[in-house]
Amino acid sequence: MPPGPPWFKQFSRGQMSCIFPSGSARFNTYRMNMKTVYLSGLVVCAAVVAASAQDPKITVPGIDPAPAAAAPAAAPAPTFTNEQLTEEFGWWIAKRLALTEVQFTPAETEGLLKGLTAALQGKESPYDLEKAGPQMDALMNGKQSSALTQMKAKNAKVAADYFAKLKADNKNVQFTPSGLGYEIVQPGQGSYPAPTDTVKVQYTGKLLDGTVFDSSVQRGPAEFALNGVIPGWTEGIQKINKGGKIRLYIPSALGYGDNGTQGIPPASTLVFDVELLDIKPAAAGAAPAAPAPPAAPATP
Repeated sequence: MPPGPPWFKQFSRGQMSCIFPSGSARFNTYRMNMKTVYLSGLVVCAAVVAASAQDPKITVPGIDPAPAAAAPAAAPAPTFTNEQLTEEFGWWIAKRLALTEVQFTPAETEGLLKGLTAALQGKESPYDLEKAGPQMDALMNGKQSSALTQMKAKNAKVAADYFAKLKADNKNVQFTPSGLGYEIVQPGQGSYPAPTDTVKVQYTGKLLDGTVFDSSVQRGPAEFALNGVIPGWTEGIQKINKGGKIRLYIPSALGYGDNGTQGIPPASTLVFDVELLDIKPAAAGAAPAAPAPPAAPATP
């Protein structure tokens, strides 16, 4: 499911628990005698971590990529046994929950498999969950913190390589002191929007690997106050006038920061193609909107 449009500045507390649910949620699980499924918290937020595990192919918009090889003829669909399908299901669960990012040791992996086997066989918890819970929290919180740190470092390296290639290969891109990159794809006419104006736009947002995480193309044009969006939009849309098209290269500090949001991994650089359809000046005497909060500390 794609995130909300960029003007929503999605920073919720749930993002920092993108591998494991919060401590309070886990203790509620203990007190409810396991009626709440512990892993459900993983499913809700693991997509962000799983998405970050992909190694993106760095492509620079505006530069024609090498032609793709012709697709081979489709092979007959294979058939699988029930054992093979359940094996694949187990693999899918681990990937979906981003368990590979947690980096369990061999002994911990063996313990995890033993616990899963016991649960699948209908056995009781091997230990007193009320007593083991706090230590389990501490273990998983530590692994979560380590995984997030590595993820941010990896995405920061990908972003640095991307911008270096962008600057070298696409001379049409200009950069502002904040680090925002922008390219005028099609000049417009008339005045430029002010930060307090409401703009009507058509847009598509992508990650560096080309994944489209949000687009107004299917929904129809969107309208929003320019001072109510992520900083990269507020600054970037002021660079184009009505009827123009612009491509924004937004570093994570001007987007969703180190926390990311639904469909956008932490520390992600975003690429937006935007067409400015209309500008509605703010009403005379209208009070300016409150400044945007910093992107990094909070989460959607």
